[in-house]
Amino acid sequence: MKAGIHPEYVDTTITCNCGEVIHTRSTQPQIRVEVCSKCHPFFTGKQKFVDTAGRVERFSKKFGGTYSFQKTATPAAAGAKK
Repeated sequence: MKAGIHPEYVDTTITCNCGEVIHTRSTQPQIRVEVCSKCHPFFTGKQKFVDTAGRVERFSKKFGGTYSFQKTATPAAAGAKK
């Protein structure tokens, strides 16, 4: 490693918008994040739809409104309809 070209590795405080504070080490003294493991839907099991600029509405118009919410028929039920 060359001397003098690497950033300092310091104690870091990571702060989430939900209020969670995590202490670790990084090259930046403070880091602010929007989501963390305490509030992210994958870890909490709560689904959140964030619709920016009407993307969900545009998708629904393009594909008939129920495209992503359709249930696929099971093979047994599909054979019974013939």
